[in-house]
Amino acid sequence: MTAALLPWSLFAGLIAAAGLPIYIHAPKVYVDEHGVSLAALGAVLAGLRLLDVVQDPALGWLAEVTRRWRRGMVAGAVAILATAMLGLFAVAPPVAPLLWFALTLALLFSAFSFLTIAFYSEGVRKAARLGPGGHLRLAGWREAGALAGVSVAAVAPVALGSFALFAWGFAGLALLAWLGMRREWTGSAEAPQPDLRAVLRDPMIRRLLLLAVVNAAPVAVTSTLFLFFVESRLAGAGWEGPLLLLFFLAAAASAPGWSRAARARGAKPVLLAGMGLAVASFVFAFTLGPGDLWPFAVICAASGAALGADMVLLPAIFARHLSGSGSGEATAFGLWSFASKLALALAAATLLPLLQFAGFEAGSGGSEEAMTILSVLYALLPCGLKGLAILLLLATPIPET
Repeated sequence: MTAALLPWSLFAGLIAAAGLPIYIHAPKVYVDEHGVSLAALGAVLAGLRLLDVVQDPALGWLAEVTRRWRRGMVAGAVAILATAMLGLFAVAPPVAPLLWFALTLALLFSAFSFLTIAFYSEGVRKAARLGPGGHLRLAGWREAGALAGVSVAAVAPVALGSFALFAWGFAGLALLAWLGMRREWTGSAEAPQPDLRAVLRDPMIRRLLLLAVVNAAPVAVTSTLFLFFVESRLAGAGWEGPLLLLFFLAAAASAPGWSRAARARGAKPVLLAGMGLAVASFVFAFTLGPGDLWPFAVICAASGAALGADMVLLPAIFARHLSGSGSGEATAFGLWSFASKLALALAAATLLPLLQFAGFEAGSGGSEEAMTILSVLYALLPCGLKGLAILLLLATPIPET
């Protein structure tokens, strides 16, 4: 059984490596090596993030109507993903660097989103073939692989000493991941039913999508403010990378344990326990000040473990419902992806202007009032949002079969 799920873990790692780490690495490369201004990059990234959010329902529709040719569609998307990564980091821009940055990232994030939707929707069928507990077992392997992919991609360019080498390594990983998964794409001879309205008529799907948005909001808040909190509130400039890596490694290490616990005790009570751990971490973070890096490292480990519960259990609950609902899996996961990204987009659009209005200044931090507002936004706001997610989950009937 372990060998059967390893390709799913590897493919999840491939997809995840092309997500968050690229948001971190790509702007710095184009500033340092190509002289693109931060303001211009910021404008392009804002547009790309908007595209990334709004195109997911359309990509879910595309994955649904091309389901019978899924193996070929996935092969094409993997090729686009690897080519875009090479173009971004391993090829000298043949046009204006800012335009090349926008084109390659648009291709990369579109392929990333399509593959994510197709991969998770295919997982609904795979889990059904695994028997009882299959959704939770698959989710444990899948999310552990995804979080390991994020962790490796976050440090690989620095460890290798070259972004070009990282891009070629990613292309090699893409080939290995595709070969490992090539027999898993089952496709379908049935006529596709990409009916968005039919999916949304399901009250449980609507409730789970709402829960996904609210539950993703705390992580969206802390992700948006993490670098500012470490640098300014904790006076920990230079520690951002190791602490972020610790966060993702803790999430990856915890994923199999959450999966096993949910199979033994039920997904809902175990997810509630993970949410409670997140709340405890957020509250403790509010008490920290300059120099409190070791206590914050403990918080990173605890909140990372809590993230592991979210990543494993919520998609598994959603997929388990889809397997018995008759709804189009790809269409539904297009909405799921949209809901998750919406939280991140809203956080970036609201929190940074709030900080600026409060007088916060990156690096120096600004006044004590501004620093207090930073702590409130980073620690207490996520606590409140996670509390709301807990209430929503308590009010949601989750079958354990």
